[in-house]
Amino acid sequence: MTAPAFTAKAFAAFAPFTLLGAVTILVMLLIAVRRDHRLVALSTIAGLLLCCIALPLAAPASPVAVTPLFIIDGAALFYAGLVLVSALVVAALSWVYLDRVGEGPREEYYLLLLTATLGAAILPASVHFASFFLGIETLGISLLGLIAYAGPRGSAAEAGTKYLILSGAASAFLLFGMALIYAAFGSMSFARIGALAHQAGPADLYRLAGIALILAGVGFKLSLVPFHMWTPDVYEGAPAPVTAFIAVVSKIAVFAVILRFFALAGAHADASLRAGIAAVAILSMLAGNLLALLQTNVKRLLAYSSIAHLGYLLVAFLAAPALGVDAAAYYLAAYAVTSLGAFGIVALLSAPGAGRDADRIEDYRGLFRTRPFLAASLALMLLSLAGMPPTMGFIAKFYLVVAGVGTALFWPVAALLLGSVIGLYYYLRILVAMALPAPGDAEARHPIAVPPLGNAVIGALLVLLVVLGAYPAPALALIRMTIGHG
Repeated sequence: MTAPAFTAKAFAAFAPFTLLGAVTILVMLLIAVRRDHRLVALSTIAGLLLCCIALPLAAPASPVAVTPLFIIDGAALFYAGLVLVSALVVAALSWVYLDRVGEGPREEYYLLLLTATLGAAILPASVHFASFFLGIETLGISLLGLIAYAGPRGSAAEAGTKYLILSGAASAFLLFGMALIYAAFGSMSFARIGALAHQAGPADLYRLAGIALILAGVGFKLSLVPFHMWTPDVYEGAPAPVTAFIAVVSKIAVFAVILRFFALAGAHADASLRAGIAAVAILSMLAGNLLALLQTNVKRLLAYSSIAHLGYLLVAFLAAPALGVDAAAYYLAAYAVTSLGAFGIVALLSAPGAGRDADRIEDYRGLFRTRPFLAASLALMLLSLAGMPPTMGFIAKFYLVVAGVGTALFWPVAALLLGSVIGLYYYLRILVAMALPAPGDAEARHPIAVPPLGNAVIGALLVLLVVLGAYPAPALALIRMTIGHG
């Protein structure tokens, strides 16, 4: 079988990713020539915006195989679009956040952000373990620097060290699992593995151990129980914009590539594997929500909430061959908008170098009086995470329930509903704190001025949250047009 040639059509389809690589190199050269935070931030934002514009221009050339490692189709472009738009939001929030640092090396932050985005963007297009590992390591190594960059004093370095150790262990699991799969099938192509597994019949020891190790590594990247222990510490210690990037971009990218792997490898047909994933989903939903009840730190609370939300997503993952593909795509879009908004507001209220971000629930007392727009926006973001109408979160959870019930996933759906009820309680704790009068001088509790760019970013996310929650048809049509025929 001949390898796919890198034709003009393939080059056109791969153009957004090539452009992202070129933007990364240009920003690196720009930093070498002139150290200017404003210029580098604007160049990063402009470059990511150009990549977003290039995605619909690449769509007519898809689907096309770009070497044996990548396939550019509707699903790859949709999830890469989510990654790029989310990275664009994070870059804008980072500019506001780092602008408060004053003097210091801030420019390299954007270079790390671009390389992490490049690693995340290529993951949804990966159809081979080589490109899978290349993308996930490019993402992970860049995140090491971002987590410890300009974060709260002391805790950022600690968070970066924890991520380094545990991410290295997860990568070792992934690599060893891939080696065992190669030993079992003699191939690292997702589709080829699926074809050989179908012919091979019952799974052998190498195949079972390989899949188990790969799922353990992926479970770490997605913060699924029981691989979730690093999540609250890293979320708390990292700078708020980086926390948003970890919570959204890395999760979208890894989930998209695993969805593709299971589809091409035919792994959904394995009943024992489905039962194991269902158990992980139920544990993640329940443990994430129950542990969030104990938190007084907003970033740790949202960390445990993200564990629960990835458990919810596994309901769509299990329903993927039938109804879950569209449900997963819409849920990821809703999760991205909501989490970026919530962490973005934390970033806008925080000052780097202050010892910690504005991440205690106590810090939000009186926010409705001092920052009414940000308080109302955060309230809607939290209600969306809880699955309340008229937000995207409500439509997303409703879609998950329909997909789960339609494929007889009754226990995961029951855990989803129970987890949503528990989640509503701890989200309301933050809303109540914002409505309470602040002790002492309320204005002194939120002295940081929020620039127009920060308000504009939150405003845009808020419009998406409400409009696509009240009228989800455009988003669903886009999902069906891309992923449904990708």
